[in-house]
Amino acid sequence: MKTRILTIILLFSALFVFSACASTESRGQKTEQSAQPSKETASINTLSSREKTDGWKLLFDGKEMTGWVGVGKKTFPVQGWKVMDGILIVNPVKGQQGGDIMTVAEYSDFELSMDFMLTRASNSGIKYFFSKYEKGGWLGLEYQLLDGAHPDAKLGRDGNRTVASLYDIKPASNDKVVNPLGSWNTAKIVAKGKHIEHWLNGKKVIEADRDSEAFKNLVIQSKYKDSVPAFGSPDKGHIMLQDHGDMVYFRNIKIRELK
Repeated sequence: MKTRILTIILLFSALFVFSACASTESRGQKTEQSAQPSKETASINTLSSREKTDGWKLLFDGKEMTGWVGVGKKTFPVQGWKVMDGILIVNPVKGQQGGDIMTVAEYSDFELSMDFMLTRASNSGIKYFFSKYEKGGWLGLEYQLLDGAHPDAKLGRDGNRTVASLYDIKPASNDKVVNPLGSWNTAKIVAKGKHIEHWLNGKKVIEADRDSEAFKNLVIQSKYKDSVPAFGSPDKGHIMLQDHGDMVYFRNIKIRELK
């Protein structure tokens, strides 16, 4: 009887040791796996072989802001913007803004793409053909970045200040798909000659011809009606990202010039 009891005790002891070892090994595997960068993190701010062949270039490498300066300045803002974990962040601290930023280079015919993530009631924008006007200061066509909870979403005409719209000129299509807060969206702008397009998450939401009478009439009805030269007429300019004092995130900023 004592021999049988001893055998049972030894058997349970062996099972306990085996279970503990297996658990420790499992925890070790999970720790090792979690230490690896996620597939998404590892692939951001990079170009595929196909993209390189097609002429795409990164405007942001996830580390440095080479090629960007504050608007009208020679250096990048020392506050209000930061780069963290491969993400460019509009990051106002205690109300201190860094101001808008723009590329040093200017572009004419191009395709521009970037991911953005909005926060509650946030406001920003992507401006292109951004240049200094004789009357009106620094201006450019704007791909609107705006959360629907921001008051500006209710202003303008027919929703022309909502996300992906050509700000204060033309609204994005009603069937646009906007991912929820906390999710990434992808903006794309295509400019070829006088023709421009706005895309959101793979769907074209705006198309316009800048020298058409329809476009000129929209400008006349906008806040830019008195600009000189006529708003939206320059064929070359910088790419600009806005700092409206709200936290907004950017990544995968890339461009290719169209021949």
